[in-house]
Amino acid sequence: MATGPEMLKTFKPTAGKKFFIGFDSDGCVFDTMEVKHKECFIPAFVWKWDLQSVSRYARECHEFVNLYSKYRGVNRFPALVRQMELLAERPQAKARGFKLPNLEPIKNWIASEKALGNATLKKAVAASGDPILKKTLEWSEDINRRIDECIYGVPPFPGVRELLAKAQADCDMIVVSQTPCAALDREWKEHGIDGHVQMICGQEMGSKDEHLCGTCFGRYEAVNTLMIGDAFGDYKAAKAAKSLFYPILPGKEDESWARLLNEAYPRFLAGTYAGAYQDGLIKEMDEILPEKAPWQL
Repeated sequence: MATGPEMLKTFKPTAGKKFFIGFDSDGCVFDTMEVKHKECFIPAFVWKWDLQSVSRYARECHEFVNLYSKYRGVNRFPALVRQMELLAERPQAKARGFKLPNLEPIKNWIASEKALGNATLKKAVAASGDPILKKTLEWSEDINRRIDECIYGVPPFPGVRELLAKAQADCDMIVVSQTPCAALDREWKEHGIDGHVQMICGQEMGSKDEHLCGTCFGRYEAVNTLMIGDAFGDYKAAKAAKSLFYPILPGKEDESWARLLNEAYPRFLAGTYAGAYQDGLIKEMDEILPEKAPWQL
């Protein structure tokens, strides 16, 4: 399946289908958030950024940003900046000699680049020769290498296959993710569910906002579009596209998929999802994912 960014411009609703669903992938369709971050992202973070002396606190900062907070699901590069800044605030890290690296080159690149991925970062490194950007690229490539070697055999959450099969009759569906396209393609094909979606959008195709706005906005009635995700970044993308949002609650994923299949999806088709019902679900996610880390309270 082609995944080039030009597909966002050429996407067209399927004849006879008036509904649209976007799915986040990691932590939403697949139970891969914990294993990817704890077995791949964190080791790369500690070793590539020389954080061995503060590894305990580096791990805590990484886990908070990427798994257990309102930052959950953010693109890896803004997440790197945030977890580094959190680490620099911790007295224990300061006492052990941690010094915040110069993050300005990364921040400037993030501010100027829409498609935050290795391909665009590689061009920035070649153009600037900046050592911090070079180190960031090496860190990101190491993450991908670890994921390629370690992450396989993780099936979709219970209920995912049933929802995809049921929705295919009425809905156009795409993947909306900040995971690299190659990893998304591999995971969806590995489990034989790639045929249910019209497009797989990863980090190379822009932000989640751009994925949704480029495909569903203006092509379907807003009340007929739904984003399914496990993080506030997914909710933000849904709002940008004037779409409805269904949260897969971290730690309650099986229950969330059962509720979607048996209750929320029928409401979506019937036009009774928006309003108090959706608001109650979003409130549940808000209560699960805090803004401040435990050590900041």
